[in-house]
Amino acid sequence: MNILLLGYGKMGQLIDQLATEAGHQIVGKISIDNRVELDKLDTSLVDVAIDFSQPEAAVDNIKWCIDHEIPVAVGTTGWLERREEVNSYCNEKSGTYLYASNFSIGVNLFFKLNKQLAILMNNQKQYSVKTKEIHHTQKLDAPSGTSITIAEGIIKELDNKTSWVNQEASLPNELEIISERVDPAPGTHEVSYSSTVDTIEIKHTAHSREGFAKGAIAVAQWLKDQKGVKSMEDFLQFD
Repeated sequence: MNILLLGYGKMGQLIDQLATEAGHQIVGKISIDNRVELDKLDTSLVDVAIDFSQPEAAVDNIKWCIDHEIPVAVGTTGWLERREEVNSYCNEKSGTYLYASNFSIGVNLFFKLNKQLAILMNNQKQYSVKTKEIHHTQKLDAPSGTSITIAEGIIKELDNKTSWVNQEASLPNELEIISERVDPAPGTHEVSYSSTVDTIEIKHTAHSREGFAKGAIAVAQWLKDQKGVKSMEDFLQFD
């Protein structure tokens, strides 16, 4: 598989290492410092792109890939206010892209577990719910894209929650997300339901970035043979 890397920070470099070790070819490494190299790239050599760039570059990168008929797996967060625009662009141009707030297989299983727990807790009004995430201090966005996905899963299933806030909740309909930035911390996400008599908690802790990178490579390999706007649920074949 020939991979174009859009963004060459810590994640891009790790994907480069792991993909090369697995026998794949990296045909381009684009960062903010050399984006002009895209104009010189022979796109016929590219099977798929993986984007771990910056929020301000993500939309342009996705549209560039769509325009050049290159499927792109996007792990960049912080641009989702334009997601509907990008979805429409992809569909209009018959392109292919997949956005995931987190490519870790374990995290995506956690997303599914989170939704199922919220369904079970919807009629248990004696419990209050809150969420927490811990990341390294270089993490640019707060809350993380993963935390937002977790919050959206809860809000979808709990009748008494309609929005999330990145602080302690002050209104009954608000879902609390507490964000902490501590080094070193690849990523920890917690959801807790508390009553006067007990607490139910689910938690995912990443031990390194390797799970994210390996997941992105696996998704990219699958995505190169797909069409349209895809999701991790499509990749994992969740019902």
